[in-house]
Amino acid sequence: MDLRESISNQTDVALGIAKRLLLSEGKDSNLVFSPLSIQVVLSLVSAGAKGSTLDQLLSFLKSKSIDHLNSLASQLVAVVFSDGSPSGGPRLSFANGVWLDKSLSLKPNFKKVVDNYYKATLDQVDFQTKAAEVTGQVNMWAEKETSGLIKEVLPPGSVDNTSRLVFANALYFKGAWNEKFDASTTKEYDFHLLNGSSVQVPFMISKKKQLVSAYDGFKVLGLPYKQGEDKRRFTMYFFLPDAKDGLLALVEKVGSESKFLDHHLPHQKIEVGDFRLPRFKISFGFEASNILKGLGLVLPFSAAGDLTEMVDSQLGQNLYVSSVFHKSFIEVNEEGTEAAAASAAVISLRGLPLNEKIDFVADHPFLFLIREDLTGTVLFIGHVVNPLAG
Repeated sequence: MDLRESISNQTDVALGIAKRLLLSEGKDSNLVFSPLSIQVVLSLVSAGAKGSTLDQLLSFLKSKSIDHLNSLASQLVAVVFSDGSPSGGPRLSFANGVWLDKSLSLKPNFKKVVDNYYKATLDQVDFQTKAAEVTGQVNMWAEKETSGLIKEVLPPGSVDNTSRLVFANALYFKGAWNEKFDASTTKEYDFHLLNGSSVQVPFMISKKKQLVSAYDGFKVLGLPYKQGEDKRRFTMYFFLPDAKDGLLALVEKVGSESKFLDHHLPHQKIEVGDFRLPRFKISFGFEASNILKGLGLVLPFSAAGDLTEMVDSQLGQNLYVSSVFHKSFIEVNEEGTEAAAASAAVISLRGLPLNEKIDFVADHPFLFLIREDLTGTVLFIGHVVNPLAG
């Protein structure tokens, strides 16, 4: 399996989900999510599916087989998501958890996948009489795995006495910029909102050379994080439309063109003219199943779905995914970035010439993502429509 090719396919899936989400739920608000966190949960669901349900999941996740998906998951855990902080790189934590009703047991094959590929912890719980307690358990787990940033991945009432399985994934990232901004130069300027008004927000300023490139209708800035001793390179990319109200058109473009990132990332530092970037902090949560159904992934959520490879029981024929919850947090300031995400699925019974200076003034809504550049893995995607909100 070619890791880069698999990740490139995953990125196409990620940008497709992002486009749907940003254009539906997030038009008027700041938004951040981890497509990867959702994809990992769907990959786990795939390992317990068969027949046309498995085919639909594989097609949605652009994967050739369940072996491919499992192998990708284990390589991501080993390569991309190992913690870089002991050697001076970003702090990373990535965890999977499975909560299973105590009346059931996992099929041996499925348990092997859960243990070996996803390195998931398995807890036997009592959904039938203690559903609220189980919700609390999953939320405490997510909070611990995301250093306290994600307090409630499962909302109250999302798990009930018909729930039989919960799969959850949590991701935490904290990186310092390779070149920090001088906080004493941070100044307030106008940020133009989509409704035509503006607000005064703190902007980080720099006179240093930057990784910037200009394309037709938008510019891209790359801010690298401090690297550790391993080969991984994490970078935050900012996609700034030329037009003050160009965000939606840009989201449409990014989410529609295959291999978009391969052709639209800066690779060389250049002199910048005016350079301003707002500080911001975003917390965002949503229920993902409607977005996924809208993209064609319907069988796992329906009575016609086949998730019979998960549990050793006749009840396995009645399992379906009732909901997929996701929550993310990100903070960007002079020092760097702190970000976290958690997803849980509840399974229930039924360019310009380089010698020219480019300005990069992010004073209107823009798109951003955090990526590991060696493999091309996208960890977070979001957009800012008002840096003061949240």
